[in-house]
Amino acid sequence: MPQLGLLHGRAWTVFLGQLRRPPGAVCIRAVRSHSQGTRDLSPQQMVVREKILNVVVSCFKRHGAKGLDTPAFELKEILTEKYGEDSGLIYDLKDQGGELLSLRYDLTVPFARYLAMNKVKKMKRYHVGKVWRRESPTIVQGRYREFYQCDFDIAGQFDPMIPDAECLKIMCEILSELHLGDFLIKVNDRRILDGIFAVCGVPESKFHAICSSVDKLDKISWKDVRHEMVVKKGLAPEVADRIGDYVQCHGGISLVEQMFQDPRLSQNKQALEGLGDLKLLFEYLTVFGVAEKVSFDLSLARGLDYYTGVIYEAVLLQTPVHAEEEPLNVGSVAAGGRYDGLVGMFDPRGHKVPCVGLSIGVERIFSIVEQRMKTFGEKIRTTETQVFVATPQKNFLQERLKLIAELWDAGIKAELMYKNNPKLLPQLQYCENMGIPLVVIIGEQELKEGVIKLRSVPSREEVAIKRENLVAEVQKRLSES
Repeated sequence: MPQLGLLHGRAWTVFLGQLRRPPGAVCIRAVRSHSQGTRDLSPQQMVVREKILNVVVSCFKRHGAKGLDTPAFELKEILTEKYGEDSGLIYDLKDQGGELLSLRYDLTVPFARYLAMNKVKKMKRYHVGKVWRRESPTIVQGRYREFYQCDFDIAGQFDPMIPDAECLKIMCEILSELHLGDFLIKVNDRRILDGIFAVCGVPESKFHAICSSVDKLDKISWKDVRHEMVVKKGLAPEVADRIGDYVQCHGGISLVEQMFQDPRLSQNKQALEGLGDLKLLFEYLTVFGVAEKVSFDLSLARGLDYYTGVIYEAVLLQTPVHAEEEPLNVGSVAAGGRYDGLVGMFDPRGHKVPCVGLSIGVERIFSIVEQRMKTFGEKIRTTETQVFVATPQKNFLQERLKLIAELWDAGIKAELMYKNNPKLLPQLQYCENMGIPLVVIIGEQELKEGVIKLRSVPSREEVAIKRENLVAEVQKRLSES
């Protein structure tokens, strides 16, 4: 070690740095923020997310769904060619001399793989899990590269449109229960879209590419979509104009009837099948009492390649629930559709299992709820603690430990301060700050008399109860609150 008296200036700084750094350690100059398009969630944010997830999962269970989980990554070949132009957004994992793997892009393709691999022909399932997409994140609108999806799917051969109608009913129930404001569910059918493309003169080889352009109509104008079709995708201008006559239409069951009478579309078998199913769907939605929340929108395309029939997407209407709120444009908050051919892609013999499902956009909903809470300054409890065990005197740690163990063993959520001799005032202030409703207080006098003091934090009233009656009295108080 050098003599300290000989060190000065820069040499002194370097020497101190070497003292603090363990051998072989790498010096990190500053803690980086997390990766772009991801985020940490504070305890307050976790409470909000859990409440949203509870509403969603409770609804799924109410409709008879079973839980399922799949790995966060899949074989790359499982995911490729399932998402159209969005396939470029898949995160590939580095090849380390083994299998080529990718992070899952959604929960639907892994579900289809599960059904095929396990030869399951009928299932109603829900799945809550993270997915990853390499898109440009717009955090303000609740778009991330890593985010949760909450999916509900019905797999199996059933009579037409009954499962599809239930999926739309579920979307209405969840969005209503979350009190997000007014919403609209747009519906269409991929067979109707393909029929439109066919009768308008789109070459079949361009169907997917043109469908992807139409899917952008909720983000950019028809003029810009037309420009993309003609200039970038080589579609004849007159063909694009004919498509424009259709995809700018939206309405209810009356529009379905109108399309049945359309001289060009009524000649297309695929389109007629789709229109027939939509007519039946609107009948069931009327019975369910949600038809007024649903609009037949010919611009809805849903760019994913695996959809084969009915498709739908829920959007919030821009009017905020409260006058003080700023409108927040988050795009769709739920979406889904029918994908009858996806399972067959994973089955060695190509056996198909018809499926229909929906996905709730939890992150986007979270952005809305979070903004609303900031606007109104709502306070959130980050713990569920029901009782705090306190003392006003020294040398009572063991008595407090006995009491809290008794409460824990009875299933009561309880805390204490991790100090041998805490002062009473900080303990009581902690309870008020954290919203803990009850305090159990033990001291020399209480120990001598065989009682416990029970304090109500909101009212600050205290009563003495017998030591042996503690658990019963606390449970009684909690059940009344």
